[in-house]
Amino acid sequence: MPMAKQARLNGPISFGALFRSFWRRILATWAVVLLETVLIALIPLLIGYAIDGLLAGRTEELLWLSAALALQVLIGVGRRVYDTRVYGGIRVSLGLAVDRLHAGHEVSTRNARLDMSRELVDFLEKEVPELLTAIVQIVIALVVLSLFDPRLGVAAAAVTLAMLGVYACFHQRFYRLNADFNAQTERQVDLLRLGRRSRIFRHLKLLRRAEIRISDTEALVFGAIYLLQIAFLLYNLTVAAGMPGATAGRIFTIATYSWDYVEAALSLPAALQSWSRLSEIIARLTPSSDKRD
Repeated sequence: MPMAKQARLNGPISFGALFRSFWRRILATWAVVLLETVLIALIPLLIGYAIDGLLAGRTEELLWLSAALALQVLIGVGRRVYDTRVYGGIRVSLGLAVDRLHAGHEVSTRNARLDMSRELVDFLEKEVPELLTAIVQIVIALVVLSLFDPRLGVAAAAVTLAMLGVYACFHQRFYRLNADFNAQTERQVDLLRLGRRSRIFRHLKLLRRAEIRISDTEALVFGAIYLLQIAFLLYNLTVAAGMPGATAGRIFTIATYSWDYVEAALSLPAALQSWSRLSEIIARLTPSSDKRD
């Protein structure tokens, strides 16, 4: 896809504006992500069938597994090659729009906001696909686990709600801490221009303090979430071991889908945390939101 002609972004900066300007390219990347994710989510099930097939002296299931893995590799490589070109063009257009909207600001502010704007495209390129992958894996895991035993599906749904509840308690704190960090970042170029070591030292210490506070909050949130997920995983293993007529392949499948569910569910609070940060950045990129300039 040619990148010589850049779409022009007009009006306030937002995810909606980006999507309206580049929706065909973005939807194409997301569609391939969903296809790749479905294949990834089916791999544990195919492995379980392959194990039982090999134990019974069959190889057909192993061939299906091999074909799915090869197709997953081809799709994954092609998607990454395409994504780099698509989102690179979006970054150029967004950068031009941010520079135009903030042309009257100090260089320090313009520099910081230009860097911040790239995080919006990073979110679309990296974190939205990860979120889509997580959602698909969660849905498939819920269905598979529920088919094995309804108790497994109920446990998965309950731990997800509890996990989102934990994050909801910290959303405003994340927003406030990121606002402090971004405000300090906007002063960096001006402080470097002044060249006063005492001010630069204080600036770096303030950045460090903001990063520590964000990191400590992240650690607290993810620690609580991990405890919930560990309890879920141990419960599922206990249920699987007690199921009548459980085969090695079935137990492996339940254990694998339970772990996949844990990994996928952890992507949800990570995405919500990124959304908290990006919401503050979008507000900062909107000219009417300026507080100092």
